[in-house]
Amino acid sequence: MQVPLLVNDFLRRAAQLYPDKLAIVDGDLRYSYRDFQARVNQLSHALAKLGIEKGDRVCILSPNSHFFLESFYATSQIGVVLVPLNYRLVAADHAYILDHAGVRAVLVDWEYTGVVDEIRQDLPKVEHWIEARDEGAAAPGWTSWNDLIAAAPTTAPPAIEIDENELVSINYTSGTTARPKGVMLTHRNCYLNAYNLIAHLRVSHEDVELWTLPMFHCNGWGGVYALTGMGGTHVVLRTVDGEAIFGLIEREGVTFACMAPAVLRTILDYPNKDRHHITTTPRFTVAGAPPPAAFIERLEEELGWDFIQIYGLTETAPLLTVSQPDHATAQTDWPRRARAGVAGLGVEIELRDDDDNPVPQDGETPGEICARSNVVFAGYWEQPDQTEAAIRDGWFHTGDLAVWDELGNVHIVDRKKDVIISGGENISSPEIEDALYQHPAVLECAVIGVPHEKWGETPVALVVLRSGEMPSEQDLIDFCRQKLAHFKCPTRIEFVPELPRTATGKLQKFRLREQFWNNDRKVN
Repeated sequence: MQVPLLVNDFLRRAAQLYPDKLAIVDGDLRYSYRDFQARVNQLSHALAKLGIEKGDRVCILSPNSHFFLESFYATSQIGVVLVPLNYRLVAADHAYILDHAGVRAVLVDWEYTGVVDEIRQDLPKVEHWIEARDEGAAAPGWTSWNDLIAAAPTTAPPAIEIDENELVSINYTSGTTARPKGVMLTHRNCYLNAYNLIAHLRVSHEDVELWTLPMFHCNGWGGVYALTGMGGTHVVLRTVDGEAIFGLIEREGVTFACMAPAVLRTILDYPNKDRHHITTTPRFTVAGAPPPAAFIERLEEELGWDFIQIYGLTETAPLLTVSQPDHATAQTDWPRRARAGVAGLGVEIELRDDDDNPVPQDGETPGEICARSNVVFAGYWEQPDQTEAAIRDGWFHTGDLAVWDELGNVHIVDRKKDVIISGGENISSPEIEDALYQHPAVLECAVIGVPHEKWGETPVALVVLRSGEMPSEQDLIDFCRQKLAHFKCPTRIEFVPELPRTATGKLQKFRLREQFWNNDRKVN
């Protein structure tokens, strides 16, 4: 008899095998797997008592916390669909998502109840307002999470029939290019993705994972299932801070973390690394965007920690490819090669041109990354036209451009919408950004294409300088010309105090382009 692949099985297994093992570290709170399962069961019972039924949508708006971890399993084991919200969005964005998803109950961290109160009148579908707070009374108009579950049984709720192809979550895209879309992920999608993470990232019961990525992010909930299923320990990081990160790695014996390039930069630039006695050799997985090669080299040379690059999207639950040193023959060249890597287990990858034809494996010809796998999402919530545009003939079209190298590795070139076409030449913005990051004065940078009267587009770099550094525009342009063909080099450098990013550190290049394209600013 076949058993359906349901994500709540991961916690059930861990609670049976490792009941007394440390499951969650959240500040001063420490929960065993027995505790974790008990609180999950209580929340399931409490939601059911409120009238939340199979197929209903419940959202969570919270930084990383034990509450967030509990929400994953409390909803899934009663067939309820979880809608994780990006806490860095403004109230109007939350209102759009909550209404679009038809959410009936909101689970909100105490820091964000005020934000939700601003839009209450715009949320007629929401019936229950639950506040996550460890100490003190709930805000007016809110029900305390802990009070809600206090009288609920710690035993498992009554079993209900759930098909593995039913939804476990609706995860809204990060909005780097447009209004967020609701990505429908099934139990099967997330279950098989967890297997891939366990296999490719070598997740085991001995792992202690530091949660630097927000749990609403695709690599956040992907890792939740994998680590829980293997009986590892979740170490919660509420806000990204260099001292806090090194303190937790030292104190809790962290062995693994997944992060965005911006967090990796925070770790590398933390000035007091030597004050911490680190006894483990953490594996750092970077996702969300390919990190500059200089970051990888610094991680391995300065700290001696392991680096793994992965690539995926919210729509693929998320893992599609993985790049590790054992996938390349030239070890000394590996950090520069690490862009996306090889397809994960059960994943088929093709790179296709604009006519949907496969591109050659020559290291030069870019094609859009197309994927076919059981981890590919079920479609966009209430957006059939968007779904049809993204999934054609069984292949998901990612919108990312890449080239094949001679070893069969995928190298990300750019977002399809971000490629700069200047005088008929395709220019990769990450290639220019990699060159700029090698300059010691550059803290952050982003390269975009802007209107040009002669060439159509030209590369412009927006640069955040390190404190105390004052190179000129021409200094950085000349630096790039030492490393790149001249037609690829930025024709303008603009110094800015910060760059717009999503909560997971992705550059929002569309916001940078708006000031040039919408206002008709041109470079002569």
